[in-house]
Amino acid sequence: MNITAEQRKKVKGQGFLSNNDGIHFSARVITRNGVLNAKQIRNLSEVAEKFGNGNVSFTSRLTVEIPGIQYDDIENVKVYVAKEGMTVGGTGAKVRPIVACKGTVCTYGLVDTQGLAIEIHKRFYEGYSDVMLPHKFKIAVGGCPNSCVKPELNDLGIVGQKKPDYNSQLCKGCAKCGVIDTCPMKAASMENGKMIIDQSVCNNCGLCISKCYFNAIPDEEQGYKVYVGGRWGKKTRIGSLIDKMFTKDEVLNVIENAILLYKNEGVPGERFGMTIDRIGIEKVQEMLIANDR
Repeated sequence: MNITAEQRKKVKGQGFLSNNDGIHFSARVITRNGVLNAKQIRNLSEVAEKFGNGNVSFTSRLTVEIPGIQYDDIENVKVYVAKEGMTVGGTGAKVRPIVACKGTVCTYGLVDTQGLAIEIHKRFYEGYSDVMLPHKFKIAVGGCPNSCVKPELNDLGIVGQKKPDYNSQLCKGCAKCGVIDTCPMKAASMENGKMIIDQSVCNNCGLCISKCYFNAIPDEEQGYKVYVGGRWGKKTRIGSLIDKMFTKDEVLNVIENAILLYKNEGVPGERFGMTIDRIGIEKVQEMLIANDR
């Protein structure tokens, strides 16, 4: 069968990407933050056996790709994955599927990354599915400063935070300080008989919470750090850090503001980081947190 360029473009927009043999396609099946249930996994195995080449692979953004699909089977694949509530897609100049770490089960996880990412998926991946942008827009949610999902290399990256609530009056200046011994960043030190925390070094990982023998850090302020304009690839750009710690509701507002700013101010073919550099990060930051003051 002779497949035209127009046909390839159309099915790519639906989530079917041409294989390098020029004949077959890979179905890109969307997951919610990389999570599938057992029935969905069985379904994908069946799709691979019935319509593909028997293999199932995962993209770097935690979607599933099933290669080796014939053009004439594309509609059959859509129907088959829909049996278990799955869809194909995740391509084009739109909000892309959300990536999140497993912060809810990881020992270092500070926030419910999966819960937040599901909200973002519903509101912005599904809810903005018809909104065309200048280029693709990637969002990642990390549960702690370990940044396993590289939030700072996404168009918008979110990082869970626990800022230590330190009461210096309770510090006894212990010769062996539990906070200093615990801090992986070496942000804590002893000065004039008191433990101090260098906020320019502290990354709010939360590991020092409750480590003081005299309860000088009994609690924390929990929130989120947000990076914008990150990009990986041939032209790498580390995301610009917004100078504020956000609540969950504020994070959702920032995402919406960022997408709308990009849609209205971005140039076709321009990634969000390029838009930010053109407008200026100070102005962009002002626009992104305008509703949070």
